[in-house]
Amino acid sequence: MVDLESEVPPLPPRYRFRDLLLGDQGWQNDDRVQVEFYMNENTFKERLKLFFIKNQRSSLRIRLFNFSLKLLSCLLYIIRVLLENPSQGNEWSHIFWVNRSLPLWGLQVSVALISLFETILLGYLSYKNDLHRAIQRTQSAMFNQVLILISTLLCLIFTCICGIQHLERIGKKLNLFDSLYFCIVTFSTVGFGDVTPETWSSKLFVVAMICVALVVLPIQFEQLAYLWMERQKSGGNYSRHRAQTEKHVVLCVSSLKIDLLMDFLNEFYAHPRLQDYYVVILCPTEMDVQVRRVLQIPMWSQRVIYLQGSALKDQDLLRAKMDDAEACFILSSRCEVDRTSSDHQTILRAWAVKDFAPNCPLYVQILKPENKFHIKFADHVVCEEEFKYAMLALNCICPATSTLITLLVHTSRGQEGQQSPEQWQKMYGRCSGNEVYHIVLEESTFFAEYEGKSFTYASFHAHKKFGVCLIGVRREDNKNILLNPGPRYIMNSTDICFYINITKEENSAFKNQDQQKKSNVSRSFYHGPSRLPVHSIIASMGTVAIDLQDTSCRSASGPTLSLPTEGSKEIRRPSIAPVLEVADTSSIQTCDLLSDQSEDETTPDEEISSNLEYAKGYPPYSPYIGSSPTFCHLLHEKVPFCCLRLDKSCQHNYYEDAKAYGFKNKLIIVAAETAGNGLYNFIVPLRAYYRPKKELNPIVLLLDNPPDMHFLDAICWFPMVYYMVGSIDNLDDLLRCGVTFAANMVVVDKESTMSAEEDYMADAKTIVNVQTLFRLFSSLSIITELTHPANMRFMQFRAKDCYSLALSKLEKKERERGSNLAFMFRLPFAAGRVFSISMLDTLLYQSFVKDYMISITRLLLGLDTTPGSGFLCSMKITEDDLWIRTYARLYQKLCSSTGDVPIGIYRTESQKLTTSESQISISVEEWEDTKDSKEQGHHRSNHRNSTSSDQSDHPLLRRKSMQWARRLSRKGPKHSGKTAEKITQQRLNLYRRSERQELAELVKNRMKHLGLSTVGYDEMNDHQSTLSYILINPSPDTRIELNDVVYLIRPDPLAYLPNSDPSRRNSICNVTGQDAREETQL
Repeated sequence: MVDLESEVPPLPPRYRFRDLLLGDQGWQNDDRVQVEFYMNENTFKERLKLFFIKNQRSSLRIRLFNFSLKLLSCLLYIIRVLLENPSQGNEWSHIFWVNRSLPLWGLQVSVALISLFETILLGYLSYKNDLHRAIQRTQSAMFNQVLILISTLLCLIFTCICGIQHLERIGKKLNLFDSLYFCIVTFSTVGFGDVTPETWSSKLFVVAMICVALVVLPIQFEQLAYLWMERQKSGGNYSRHRAQTEKHVVLCVSSLKIDLLMDFLNEFYAHPRLQDYYVVILCPTEMDVQVRRVLQIPMWSQRVIYLQGSALKDQDLLRAKMDDAEACFILSSRCEVDRTSSDHQTILRAWAVKDFAPNCPLYVQILKPENKFHIKFADHVVCEEEFKYAMLALNCICPATSTLITLLVHTSRGQEGQQSPEQWQKMYGRCSGNEVYHIVLEESTFFAEYEGKSFTYASFHAHKKFGVCLIGVRREDNKNILLNPGPRYIMNSTDICFYINITKEENSAFKNQDQQKKSNVSRSFYHGPSRLPVHSIIASMGTVAIDLQDTSCRSASGPTLSLPTEGSKEIRRPSIAPVLEVADTSSIQTCDLLSDQSEDETTPDEEISSNLEYAKGYPPYSPYIGSSPTFCHLLHEKVPFCCLRLDKSCQHNYYEDAKAYGFKNKLIIVAAETAGNGLYNFIVPLRAYYRPKKELNPIVLLLDNPPDMHFLDAICWFPMVYYMVGSIDNLDDLLRCGVTFAANMVVVDKESTMSAEEDYMADAKTIVNVQTLFRLFSSLSIITELTHPANMRFMQFRAKDCYSLALSKLEKKERERGSNLAFMFRLPFAAGRVFSISMLDTLLYQSFVKDYMISITRLLLGLDTTPGSGFLCSMKITEDDLWIRTYARLYQKLCSSTGDVPIGIYRTESQKLTTSESQISISVEEWEDTKDSKEQGHHRSNHRNSTSSDQSDHPLLRRKSMQWARRLSRKGPKHSGKTAEKITQQRLNLYRRSERQELAELVKNRMKHLGLSTVGYDEMNDHQSTLSYILINPSPDTRIELNDVVYLIRPDPLAYLPNSDPSRRNSICNVTGQDAREETQL
């Protein structure tokens, strides 16, 4: 064993406790010098300073003792005045000497000597013992100043009372009450004159006191006013008592704009359970004039508290009582020129709040996806660029996805547009009130009876019976939400169900079927011209749709729906298979889910080349940390960077424009300023594994600035993805990138234009460029992102369109009614042509009440992929599908065949008749003041003829044209107005035609100059005569129409793969079988 003492050197003598006890002085022979620090503190004066000043506990006791002495001396003086009985006369001896008892005299002298000694001692120690210093560590400056002012007033008044009473001992012999009365009347400048001093000494004393008051009090009041003004700017403090008795949330922002504030307040207080909450705003800038005006409204002044301060300061977080807050919302400033710097500020705020109040839930908004991993500790995070690009990508394959998501994350009562005479606005406004809610299965009236049954069975029958759309579930012991897990998923009593409805179940009222049938006895079996059975009654706000089953239509095999015979025809429409309670493998069209019929039609050579070209797997490289891995179509080998450049030839290919590539499908062009990491989320949904190979659209990135190498390294694995350096305001760049045969053109808001001197002018350049595209390429589908939602009214702007002006008037009325979605009736928004990321701010606010909304939205957009969870897609209604007739039968057909769950309809209606009428320049006042009955009959006859002719070409188009706009456009005299209107229409049509021909010639000349073929350029095609809108969770009786696009949540195709072939499910970068079908054949 090693001897430890021999290895460890002995301590020096000065550190040996034994030597110190034995008095060994051997250390004195050492060269080292012992140094004692802070020797000056051992002096008598320093020890006194330590006791009287530096030590907080002892100094506080000294201050309290000193304050007690002052109060005791005042009390003794009052006792002496009350006990004395001065003799009569005006001798001056009463002023200089007061007769009193010996004990009282001794006590007063002792107190005076102690106070004098303490004052001299503290003066010797150079310490100013004022009251302000005594409390400045624990109280605010405002409280200190008020306390100093009150103390000053009390000292002046008490000194004046004592002086007047003492000097008037040889005069009126005033008592203490009379002296107090005189001082109050004098200092308040009232001066009744009933009590006045008589002796010259008391008069001189009053003059001196008034002079002191005139000097001291204005200074104190000035400081108090200054602090009060500063407090009004900074907002003061949030009361600790209120924080402990009431609930509040804190909103941290860099700069507060009126739009952001109103969006937050309207969405936050839209929920009934949040009505008693307070909102504390913590902002480093001074309150804006518009914000101040809004916060002075009584509805908000009692709920919202503005504090000017920084989240990085603990004092400001303490003022906001962050440790007692129910939640903290930290929003990034998207109007900053440097968005990365804005994210850095948000990250620091999140860190500061987490350090100060670790138990406070954090709701953070971040701009750049590469900065998201810094705030993974936050409870809820919304990355703006992730959501933005994912929605814009889905807009290209599922039209108006951005509008669908926006309506789902906004709180609405579905009352918008109900006062409008237009039927589409009523339906669109009513369906916009649908939101996502949750409830436990065993506690639900909607879903409790479906315990032990398949998910699709529960979804279909809940929609058929109650009008609710079940879209997802979550197990009690699992945090992952599954959207449409498919027919093999069996519902459990403890499952949490997520459904879409006009209101949550707790706010719904249910009626008995017997009562409902009695109320409908007088109704005929077939309702209206549609000749369809009335199966349900669609509820208004606060109620639900109750299904009225017709048991006579049921067969022994199950609920099959049949079409009633019309006329002499005896042909029955095809029946639909019932939705089984428990999934049957034979009833599920797995081939439809996992195969691509379009690929089966290819030749063997094409199939071999296709399989060799593409594979399915996870992208090997992600441009940022935190991206969710998604199974995608990939290339076996990455493309060289030189081949990614669309307009430049290289040693691998000689193509220099999009036309030369010979793409089979139309292009999707994305115009952006820079290739940010968020643009990666635009490509991934369009290359997801469930997209058919034959329907993959080539993606062209039109960038103002060249992309970075790490971004090219991320996209080089995806098939048919290219980039080109150019701008949308350059016609040559647009033609080279293939705009003439593009399916969609996505215009992303540029970061450099997001900030402007006038806020709403930030979108000026984008709007004008898109308007130019709209005029040059009228058949092009343009999807635009704007900074401000209010600028949507300028998209596809036509100054003389009376229908657009009527929609503007409707928007103003809805805003006056207090609607949060007043802009929803703008045609570009309803059609999904325009989008603003600020609309998604409500997603973060709504997650405070619905903590699952961010997860559901990410699953719908494809940002997250959970095994067993479905995905969002769409299908188009063709002529072969019109036999289904109603949305309820479509729901049954999808659930029984492919397991899909429909959640809404995207409908397009024709405006061909009203297009020419809408070009007439009419003032809004003339719309409502003039009517022409004769012209009305003429228009009706023309309308009947046009609809009948259109019906032969396009079956089931809307029978009604836009009667509202046509009625508004009637004006002029009864006889001459008709002829004048026709002439005006002809002139306008001629003008428009000549203008289009001129624009078309311009485009063709540039194409010829660039050496591009003009074949395929359709200059006369115009889709401006249609309007589109979304119906979220429509009623079961809603009729489906030709060209309707149905939104579907399709089950995960990998969930249907057999368990015996696990390698097929888990393969990475290998072919996993045939592609999923995009369209469901009905």
